[in-house]
Amino acid sequence: MDLDPVEIRVLGCLVEKQRTTPDAYPLSLNALRLACNQSTNRDPVVHYDEETIRGALHRLGRRGWTRLAGASRAAKYRHLLDEKPGLTADEQALLAVLALRGPQTPGELRARTERIHHFADFDALQDTLQRLIEREFVLRLERRPGQKEERYAHRLGEDLEDAPPAAAPPPPVAASAPAADRVGALERRVEALEREVAELRQAARGGS
Repeated sequence: MDLDPVEIRVLGCLVEKQRTTPDAYPLSLNALRLACNQSTNRDPVVHYDEETIRGALHRLGRRGWTRLAGASRAAKYRHLLDEKPGLTADEQALLAVLALRGPQTPGELRARTERIHHFADFDALQDTLQRLIEREFVLRLERRPGQKEERYAHRLGEDLEDAPPAAAPPPPVAASAPAADRVGALERRVEALEREVAELRQAARGGS
């Protein structure tokens, strides 16, 4: 998936606030901004303005993952993860916490999802993680030296901190003719600009 960091934060906040403050849900643009920028239960802490969040909502809406809700004076927004892509409540809870807090161990996930969804035991949590892995929403990270527990990360975007090392890149391929032509043209333009700058400097010295 290719959601950007703002879309991921917005989606996580909508799920979280639906469960923790149901009376205030769906969220107004200002409430969503405050939720995205709050300093607790967030990693990293961000400072998005309303225009940035409105753009993310628009992009998520085109995916069918959020929509404008109600017809009150203030526009309010809700997520549609239960409809598209069709995630259950426990799946939404895990995905939201991963979206808001980054890679975590099962123990951290169970503690941090408690406000959103109660998992009866670790087996229930592991079952939900496995479903999300099979649907490619979550990735199990390789254990680092000295780590006792595996960690899990969402796959809503491709910027995965702590992701397993990628395979070695393939050998470089020679640039195609059109690409080489563009590079040559750019080099010639740079040379011409450098000459013009040098001439202007020379002229400035002569006039001083």
